Amino acid sequence: MPGRVMYLVRSWPRLSQTFIVNEILEQERLGTELELYSLTHSDERLVQPQVGAVAATVQFLDDRRPRLAALRDHALVARSAPLAWARTLLFAASRPQLARGYATLSTLGCLAAAVRMAAAVHRARRSGAPVEHLHAHFAHDPALVALLTSRLTGVPYSITAHARDLYQIPVPSLRARAREAVAVVTCCAANVDYLRSVLPGRLHPRLRLIHHGVALDRFVPAARPGAPAPVEILSVGRLVEKKGFPDLLLACRRLKSAGVPFRLRIYGDGPLRAELTELRDRLDLRDEVELAGERDGAEVLRAYQRADVFALTPCVTADGDRDGVPNVIVEAMACGLPIVTTDAGGVTEAVRHGVSGLVAPPRDVDALARHLTELGTDATRRRALGEAGRRTAEERFDVRSAARQLSLVFAGGQQP
Repeated sequence: MPGRVMYLVRSWPRLSQTFIVNEILEQERLGTELELYSLTHSDERLVQPQVGAVAATVQFLDDRRPRLAALRDHALVARSAPLAWARTLLFAASRPQLARGYATLSTLGCLAAAVRMAAAVHRARRSGAPVEHLHAHFAHDPALVALLTSRLTGVPYSITAHARDLYQIPVPSLRARAREAVAVVTCCAANVDYLRSVLPGRLHPRLRLIHHGVALDRFVPAARPGAPAPVEILSVGRLVEKKGFPDLLLACRRLKSAGVPFRLRIYGDGPLRAELTELRDRLDLRDEVELAGERDGAEVLRAYQRADVFALTPCVTADGDRDGVPNVIVEAMACGLPIVTTDAGGVTEAVRHGVSGLVAPPRDVDALARHLTELGTDATRRRALGEAGRRTAEERFDVRSAARQLSLVFAGGQQP
């Protein structure tokens, strides 16, 4: 088992990041002693119910503190490791470019957070309960803070890279973060391929593919009536460009024109809400499509278990943003739903066309419409694809298996 682990996220708690909460809960179930740090508060209205089950206390690094407290942290770090403190200050001050691209903090802003974490490391050492590992979720700000904390303290660190945080930071900055990490974890093979293409070969052994898992005892199929009408289609995701919701609405317009009775509920919120509402109304889908807004995990689970089909139609945006394997797809598969989706990002690592769902090229509205029509009119086909999806979730996306793999990273970093 790993010793004490500092676990750093960008913001806490995030409604759309249930995979992080689940990962933390499983680590605690395994016995990992976690200290949870967040660069900022999420300030979201809704909170996933399982957040309350997290035992680790959360330290928010954006909390306003008296200037004297920050000076004390610097003094403690400087006294404890004067050479590392001086070298890290020089390193950060001379490399403002490390925070370019997708970031909210400057390099010096990341240094301020790192000094606070380093001071906690040194206090822990003095208390006789040293921190043995630091793990950063996301390759942008959290990974840079982890790099600087490691330089200040010598504590090894690992990174989990996901989507936008991976593809929207400059390659030299990504290399700098990966160069000093003991492991770079990511959630899909497509991301591993990208990392192999941009990182030098000597870093490739540090790459780890660990799929996000779901709680298979919680996300379970429910009994469904034989031939409901209209067919219930569910989609879940932030209302942002990479989720491809306009394509889903256009495909549903064709489903309506084909005379297939359906209802589509989209759970989630985001900057495209007004645009999607206008498009829905312009397509004359007001009676069929509901933009249901944000909901917590318990309500979304009930929606999975009521639905007949799960649809998510992601794409790669012009600036490179994309999904890995969207966790909502795996949740839907665990609940026995057939999937209609695209082959953007790492989706096909979960959904096999014709086996557990129907897959179209991104932005191919004609193909999406055909797939929705096929599943909307064939309950037997829906049931067969859904059963295969559940088997896939059991075999490859168990949250407990993912947690065990990650605990090996925490314990040593180099285990396969």
